[in-house]
Amino acid sequence: MHLIWLFASLVVLASAGTSQDSEQKRYDNHRVYELNISNNVQLKIINKLTELSQKYDIWKEYNAHTKQMHVMVNPSEEKRFQLFLRLFNINNELLIPNLQSLIDNESVANARYSTTFGWSRYNSLAEIYTWLDGILAAYPEVTEGSIIGQSYEGRDIRAIKISYKEGNPGVVIESNIHGCEWITSATVTYFINQLLTSEDEQVRALAENHDWYIVPVLNVDGFVYSHEKDRLWRKNRQPSNTSSCVGADPNRNYDSHWMEQGGSSDPCASNYAGAYAFSEPEIKAMSDYIISIKDKLNIFLGFHSYSQLVLSPYGHTDLEFPDNYDDMMQVAKAYADAVEAMPYGSVYQIGSSATVLYFTSGGAKEWAYNEMDIELSYTIEFRDTGRYGFMLPPAFILPNCEEAMTGLLAMMAESDKLGYLKPKYVL
Repeated sequence: MHLIWLFASLVVLASAGTSQDSEQKRYDNHRVYELNISNNVQLKIINKLTELSQKYDIWKEYNAHTKQMHVMVNPSEEKRFQLFLRLFNINNELLIPNLQSLIDNESVANARYSTTFGWSRYNSLAEIYTWLDGILAAYPEVTEGSIIGQSYEGRDIRAIKISYKEGNPGVVIESNIHGCEWITSATVTYFINQLLTSEDEQVRALAENHDWYIVPVLNVDGFVYSHEKDRLWRKNRQPSNTSSCVGADPNRNYDSHWMEQGGSSDPCASNYAGAYAFSEPEIKAMSDYIISIKDKLNIFLGFHSYSQLVLSPYGHTDLEFPDNYDDMMQVAKAYADAVEAMPYGSVYQIGSSATVLYFTSGGAKEWAYNEMDIELSYTIEFRDTGRYGFMLPPAFILPNCEEAMTGLLAMMAESDKLGYLKPKYVL
C-alpha cells in the first residue's frame, strides 16, 4: 500500500516540470537539511526524490561511513518532504531555513566593498582577471601568465606561474571548478598575493623554493553564471545534445574511472559527468595544461567547498587505497592539525574521498595521481560544515584564507620531510 502511494507521489513529482531561467534565480524559503540515513530504504527514497524532481538538490551526497547527506528542498515540496521524513523515520536537522536570506546578506556585504579588490568581498571574474593583470605587471621577474584554453562560451581560462628560481619542485592548484564555490577563487587569489608580497619568513621560503602553477577560476562560464543568474550554479555551461538541460559537472569529466561511481548520465543532474571523458572544454584545457608541465609537478591541489576536508584518492572505491596512502594521510594530517591549532579552531577531517565524503569518479586528483604520476594529489574542501554551505559569508573569507595558508605551510613541510619535494626534472 505504501509502495503504491509512494510511486504515485513520485510520478507527480516527475511530471511537475522545471522552472525556466529568470533574470536572477531566487531561493526564497528554500531549506537545506542534514539527513541521517540509517538503512537502504531511506537512502533509495531520498535518491529517488532527487532523481525525479529538480525541486530537490543534493548539496552533499550520501557517505556510507558518516551516514549523512545534505539536501536542499524547494518550499513547494516542503510538506511532501516532511511527510516522507516522518513516514520513513529519517532523522534530520534543519541547517539553513531560508537560503535566499543568505544570498541577500552576501550581496549586502559585497556591496560595502564594491569599489576595491580584496578579501572582504567576493570578486567577479572580470575583477579577478584585472587584478591578475596588475600582478603580472608588478612582478614580471617571477610571474608568467598564460591562457590554457577557452570555455564553451569563449572565455579565456587563465593560469599564473610563480617561480623565483629554476629547478624548484612544482605544485599545481586548480580552483573554482564548480561555479558556486566562490571561496575557492577568493582563497587562491589571497594565496597568490601572499606568495608575492608577504614578508613572513615561512611564506617567503614557501614562495621561493617551489614553482606554483595556479588556475584561479577553471569553470569560468559557471562562475560568471553564478554571479549573474544563479548563485548556486555548479556545472559548466556547455549544452547537451540529448537534453534541454545545460552543463556538466567538470569534476566528473576527467579520464580516470570515468562514470564508474558518483557521476550521472542524466544531463539534468548536478553531477552529470558529460557525454564522454574530456568532453568539456574546460577539463580538456586543464588536462592539456597539466600534461604540458607534468614532469615538473610534485603535488596537485584542487580547492573546493564545503565540508572542511583534506581528501586523497580514491573516490571510486573504499576497498582499495593508493600505495602511498599512509604518507598521503600524514601530509593531510599536518594540514588539519595546523588549521585546528589556530585561534579559529576549525576542524578538518582527512581520508580518501570514498571513505570521508562520498563515491566519485572522473575527478581531478584521481586523474593527476593515476595518469600523471603526481604522488601527492588532494582535494581540499574549505569552510564550512553546513551552517552556510556554499554561501560562506564574506566575513569568513579572510579567516579561511589564513587557515589555508597555515595548512599549506604545514602540508608542504611534511611533504618535504617525507621526500616528495625533490625536483622531478634535471636542468
